[in-house]
Amino acid sequence: MVDENIPEKPDSSEELEKLGVEGLVHTLHDSTDPKVRQYAAYLLGMTQNPRAIQPLIEALGDFDKSVRGQAMSALVTIGKAAVEPLSSAMKEPQWETRYRAVEALGKIADEKAVQPLIQALKDNRDHVRYMAAKGLRELGDSDAVDPMIILLKDENRYVRMMTVWSLGAIGGKKVHDALRHALKTEGDEKVKEAITQALN
Repeated sequence: MVDENIPEKPDSSEELEKLGVEGLVHTLHDSTDPKVRQYAAYLLGMTQNPRAIQPLIEALGDFDKSVRGQAMSALVTIGKAAVEPLSSAMKEPQWETRYRAVEALGKIADEKAVQPLIQALKDNRDHVRYMAAKGLRELGDSDAVDPMIILLKDENRYVRMMTVWSLGAIGGKKVHDALRHALKTEGDEKVKEAITQALN
């Protein structure tokens, strides 16, 4: 998989490109420059080396948003080998780590990601629930239908909207019935609109 999210090269990019996995891991962990950490995460993804997975998962909790995003993309580039470690990252206390882990699982779209994503639908953070529903839309697994139907009553309108789109993508009689029922009780106009579109 070619990673299109190539970050801006820092001044030290040529030196970084000469480093092996260990050197890049060290840079990702220790550099004080977010641009350097971001580029190190990108290069680690391109190595596709399993040794890069755990340091990249730790970088999902970086205090810089661009580094978190790049670590997520790098794990997607590594692909299936990252699914189990990403599933374990769902237990992390920091919601940003869980959010990015769920995003990566959805983009890798491996069948082993279905159960962790279903678990993430129950996360106490709405960002994570939203991303889990989005990921399950990509996977289109029928096991996700019942847990997602519960989310049609989520307190967050964006979570409900993404759930509607994901259920609509999976389809089937059960989904249709649940969406019709949700349409009667939904109070938000935007969500109603999404339900109507999904039903057609």
